Amino acid sequence: MDASYLWGTEITGYVTKEAAALTGLKAGTPVTAGGGDQAAGAVGMGAVEPGVVALSVGTSGVVFATTPSALIEPDGRLHAFCHAVPGMWHFMGVMLSAAGSLQWYHDTLAPEMSFDDLINETKDIPAGSEGLLFLPYLSGERTPYPDPLARGAFIGLTLRHSRAHMTRAVLEGVSFGLKDSFTLIQNAGLGKITQVRASGGGTKSAVWRQILASVLNVELVTVNTTEGGAYGAALLAGTGAGAWTDVVSACKACIQITGRTQPDPVQVKPYQKAYSLYQELYPELKESFKKLTELE
Repeated sequence: MDASYLWGTEITGYVTKEAAALTGLKAGTPVTAGGGDQAAGAVGMGAVEPGVVALSVGTSGVVFATTPSALIEPDGRLHAFCHAVPGMWHFMGVMLSAAGSLQWYHDTLAPEMSFDDLINETKDIPAGSEGLLFLPYLSGERTPYPDPLARGAFIGLTLRHSRAHMTRAVLEGVSFGLKDSFTLIQNAGLGKITQVRASGGGTKSAVWRQILASVLNVELVTVNTTEGGAYGAALLAGTGAGAWTDVVSACKACIQITGRTQPDPVQVKPYQKAYSLYQELYPELKESFKKLTELE
């Protein structure tokens, strides 16, 4: 049987005696179809209903949104697939340098500092970093610009800007890059986003979580599960084996919210204005990025 045609909770077969001897699993244990890493990861976060979006801020950044039907982003800038959850589909946007941008910045400009100390310097810097923007295209980009020649940049540097301004601009620039995926997903038909479930090393910072919540203008929550895709795969298997009636019930039974971050009303409007400027920069610099590759 071809598991690619089955939902994530459907049984594809059973553990054989030979496999049981090799793995220690019980012979006859049902095996379900499961899902890809991001689909299973969304299940592991409990982002399995329309309006609840999974956000991963690791080296790369992933925005994963469950949709009730097959939706299409007209220009193909989002991934659109069947979900592992029966009857559901999903959109996915990926940026290549999310927390990776902060890692580069830290290692290059402040290697002697801890990440916490570096980020905490930004607490007194206002939203928008006093006119300083950062483009996080350090590895090219994937969403919303499938462009390997895109380049990173600080835009707006002046004598008044300090290291703290630059650090905050990196955090904000990555947040704007992630907002690009949210904007595409909403414009492609998902509608209102009610909650973002955040994971990954970047979301361990309360400062960065607040920036993200204010840039996205939506509640950002953390949950008690940290195993990501592996935990989601276990919930899919448990549902397939009959432990729960459906995936939503499995998530509600096993996943609890551990923290909530609301948008800061003082930050929301400045970020809306800064994001509008951020969106203008790539189209204006695209041709320059191409020319810069000739100097490398």
